[in-house]
Amino acid sequence: MLKGKRILLGITGSIAAYKTPDIARRLIEQGASIQTVITEAGSKFIPPYTLEAVTGTTAHRDLFEDPFSHLELAKTSDLFLIAPATANTINKLSCGIADNLLSTLMLSFEGPVLVAPAMNCRMYRNPVVQKSIKKIEKRGVIFVGPEKGTLACGDEGEGRMSETAVLVESVVHTLAEKDLKGKKVIVTAGPTRESIDVARYISNRSSGKMGYAIALAATRRGAEVTLITGPSSERPPQRVELHPVETAGEMEKAVLTRLKKADALIMAAAVSDISPARPEQGKLDKKVILDLKLKKTADILKKAGERKGEAVLVGFAAESGMDIRSAKEKLKNKNLDLIVLNDISKKDSGFDVDTNEISIIDRKGNLSEYPLMQKIEAADIILDRLFNRQP
Repeated sequence: MLKGKRILLGITGSIAAYKTPDIARRLIEQGASIQTVITEAGSKFIPPYTLEAVTGTTAHRDLFEDPFSHLELAKTSDLFLIAPATANTINKLSCGIADNLLSTLMLSFEGPVLVAPAMNCRMYRNPVVQKSIKKIEKRGVIFVGPEKGTLACGDEGEGRMSETAVLVESVVHTLAEKDLKGKKVIVTAGPTRESIDVARYISNRSSGKMGYAIALAATRRGAEVTLITGPSSERPPQRVELHPVETAGEMEKAVLTRLKKADALIMAAAVSDISPARPEQGKLDKKVILDLKLKKTADILKKAGERKGEAVLVGFAAESGMDIRSAKEKLKNKNLDLIVLNDISKKDSGFDVDTNEISIIDRKGNLSEYPLMQKIEAADIILDRLFNRQP
């Protein structure tokens, strides 16, 4: 996701600096190259040699190590991430003080800047710090966190630096091309659950991974995303409007009430096909379960196809085998613009895995096949095809 991107990583004097090598490593795994700059106080918490071992580049410390380092590092970087950022550094940045290499770089850097505060909750609440944060935000600097939790000193409150995954995703999101800006996209994800009684339900093995990946990819690219999700253990992407549901009926209502304002609906959810005719309030006896009467659930995709208006509609055909004929019939019968077909019987492209091997069929019946890839990569391909950015 960050191939060829050059990240300038600033470290200041907080105990949260111990997380910085992992942040650098995760960014490198995404394809970025990292240059680090560390304050004198920061070097008390994390040895510069550790940063150098992880990044393979010099950990810059001294404003006077090179007369033009504060200019060269700024000119050759695509993004400046300061993590952790102490109250001292935040207050300096708000006033334009440049008394070390990091704060001087802040004045010369003209690209996007992300700041991850890390401090005691009382320091974070201090009116001076809050005023400094608001002042810096008005200049376009993006603050990521802090989070609430147990702090190093034992206090509970807001002041923990955001987790590594959150910071890395913020970097990816900031640098991603916003080619879908202004688009309103609805994504459904996960399974639905149809209650039998208070203890049992009918569902399926969907984890929600594909739908969540599509929502993540769309929001990275600037779309306004509504994620309508059945029960899932996946972490919802940042910056999406999250709407949790449980049953097919609840998902139907959530989709159809929002469809008129959407540019696209991507139905990645695995909606239950059947539900008990009469869910019980208590717990049924085992003998009664054998005589359970069932009914079909609503066909959300078909109803969406009838009411979609100008919106483009994507459906999924999760099959045991690559049944192209059946997928084409589904595309036509449900008035879809695209259908995504995948073989869920394969271990690496079925439910609850991070990879997928998909085929896409358009309204003209054209079939495009794609190799096994990460679901986030498949999500971008689906979005490209949906918004005609890929033949």
